[in-house]
Amino acid sequence: MDTPRVGIPGPLAERMTMPEQHEYLRSKLSRRGLLRAGAVTAGAVAGTGLLGAAPTALATPTLVTARATARVDGSLVAPFGRHLAFGADPKTQMRVSWQVPFAVRKPFLRIGSKPWDLGRRVEAEVRHLHTPPLVRALPAVDQYYLHVALDGLRPGTTYYYGVGHTGFDPADARRLGTVASFRTAPARPERFVFTAFGDQGVGYHALGNDQLLLGQDPAFHLHAGDICYADSSGSGRPGDVYDARVWDQFLAQTESVARSVPWMVTTGNHDMEAWYSPNGYGGQSARWALPANGFDPRRSPGAYSFVHGNVAVVALDANDVSYEIAANTGYSGGGQTAWLDRRLRELRARRDVDFVVVFFHHCAFSTTKAHASDGGVRDAWLPLFDKHRVDLVINGHNHIYERTDALRAGRLRRRVPIGATVDPARDGTVYVTAGGAGADLYDFPVPDSYEGHVHDLESVASYHWKKGRVKSPERVEWSRVRYTGHSFLAVECEPGSRPRLRVTALAESGKRIDHFDVVRAGR
Repeated sequence: MDTPRVGIPGPLAERMTMPEQHEYLRSKLSRRGLLRAGAVTAGAVAGTGLLGAAPTALATPTLVTARATARVDGSLVAPFGRHLAFGADPKTQMRVSWQVPFAVRKPFLRIGSKPWDLGRRVEAEVRHLHTPPLVRALPAVDQYYLHVALDGLRPGTTYYYGVGHTGFDPADARRLGTVASFRTAPARPERFVFTAFGDQGVGYHALGNDQLLLGQDPAFHLHAGDICYADSSGSGRPGDVYDARVWDQFLAQTESVARSVPWMVTTGNHDMEAWYSPNGYGGQSARWALPANGFDPRRSPGAYSFVHGNVAVVALDANDVSYEIAANTGYSGGGQTAWLDRRLRELRARRDVDFVVVFFHHCAFSTTKAHASDGGVRDAWLPLFDKHRVDLVINGHNHIYERTDALRAGRLRRRVPIGATVDPARDGTVYVTAGGAGADLYDFPVPDSYEGHVHDLESVASYHWKKGRVKSPERVEWSRVRYTGHSFLAVECEPGSRPRLRVTALAESGKRIDHFDVVRAGR
């Protein structure tokens, strides 16, 4: 890109890991005084009550957490971008997050059992994120993310809540239109639906998919990474240009769904933003409040798990194992993979868990011309998916819909045509790429094949990434459904003596393009 930048020269950047890039940026920008130039009047000073402090520069671009005490007239500042996330126990824990465009005084959440009775008031945590002008065309940006952790909730209960601050009280009759609600997971398994996609961004198709999935009345939504594309390159390089203000647009766009549906995200390659932390995840830590039960929540907020009803969900950070995009490859030192093995074993031992669903960004199996399959994911995690008989794997990264047959050890074990039923313990695992959330679409080397337009092929010529970012050609037999269009996944979960996952893929028009059932005849 020709835009003048303060990043690392291209040849040097190509050889650097994310932590090395982070250190380079910190030292270079500090020397040039960009932090001081970018500080705003509402600046932040650790340990002083923060957001109304003197405009002192941050010594490092780390996350700052404290109470808000700014002097702005709160009645003129409206909260936006509300988004929910479960805690580690969806039956009793919910995290409510939102944003304000300026620093405000004493932000809080009100909650109650009726929309007109928000008697309980909880003080919010403030996470102030400062982004310097990484290129001359962009301004410095200060963003204020607010979070409340709600614990000790009652299972299977609808709660109403509103967010505010001094001068803006959601309990005021004039503000009742800002009240939203959520429902905790039931104490005992019941039928529910969850939705999933990846690679969303900001735009018409992204907004359209949001509204369509809201009509499914999901208990939660899984976002498989590449969330907003503030970083349009996705290479994890310090020379990548990312505009932090795109996050404001994304959270405002998503609020109509995420204010009532827990929005469970993981990390894609476009979500690595080198400025914020050694691994590029400081921005994600500021904007989201996800379950802190992964292998290292501070270093990898996108790896965690939770159980809703009879379904266990495991989120992973595939940047750690990718051969294609190596900026963060190996950063956990094998810690994430070891944690995954332990967690899958624990979940499989639980009598209340019928199904285990794993989601992450980079594809284990896809045939698109753009990214195809990542051999790093296959090498690190497929043996564990087979060992613990994972029931369903959901990916993004490739901007299409594609679904495999049932696989074991990376090979076709049983064909699963549209409408079929699969038992993962006997047949193998089905892998779904649901990357059509809203970003520009990719294409396949062969014709599409989906419900009402079946074009089965014996095999497809494709490739997978090997170490050293080498493309290794392969001819695969497992590409069962392919659809070039915006879409998402809806999964109906049925407990009982014959538990079942009814998996459906819907185009943004609402038309069904694929469906199959997952059963577990024996544990």
